[in-house]
Amino acid sequence: MRRALAALTAIAVVGLIPAPANAATVTLSAGHVDILDIDYANSALTLDVLDGTGATDVDRPASDVILQVPATAKVTVPSGTAWSFLGTAGDTAWVLPQTQQAGLLYAGWNTLGVPSGAVQSDSVNLRLTGVTGPGRFSTYTTGSFGTPSKSFDSGDGLPDTLTVARNSHAHANWAFSAAGTYIVTFEVTAQLATTGATVTSGPTAYTFTVLN
Repeated sequence: MRRALAALTAIAVVGLIPAPANAATVTLSAGHVDILDIDYANSALTLDVLDGTGATDVDRPASDVILQVPATAKVTVPSGTAWSFLGTAGDTAWVLPQTQQAGLLYAGWNTLGVPSGAVQSDSVNLRLTGVTGPGRFSTYTTGSFGTPSKSFDSGDGLPDTLTVARNSHAHANWAFSAAGTYIVTFEVTAQLATTGATVTSGPTAYTFTVLN
């Protein structure tokens, strides 16, 4: 419920505690985290991690965070061509689910820090620009009938782009086809409402460790 309220109001972005300067790398393995926390201020877009795993939300640079996917995230790839992006039916994939489960990261993204009227169409473009690692990376959602809808997929060519409205907060399934370390690079872009000029966060690399 705490994070559901955050999705309904931009008040949640007030009073966040920034990570201390030169903070040591932290490993996040369970609880709420907006892996892609998108903010806009002073004509600049930024992309970092909103760590909600503790009592108080903390903004952290992506370079200071390791996102851990434990062995308990393993699932069996379902049959059917709709699921082939996860691997061959019957194989193992590792999935951080779009609904909250104890012992796993509840991972998503938000644009609560983008003010109204700052960018054209009140939306930004979230781009997956690169993935290195032992397997395939994807994010997807499933509806009431269980059919997957992909947002990003490193296995069918990059970059992938998702247009996200400002003041939104969403969760998805974050999937990996093999154990190991992944470096996943995102970038957020938008056009300024006043001039039409393109602004960008620049590439931001996220580290995931997927445990066997």
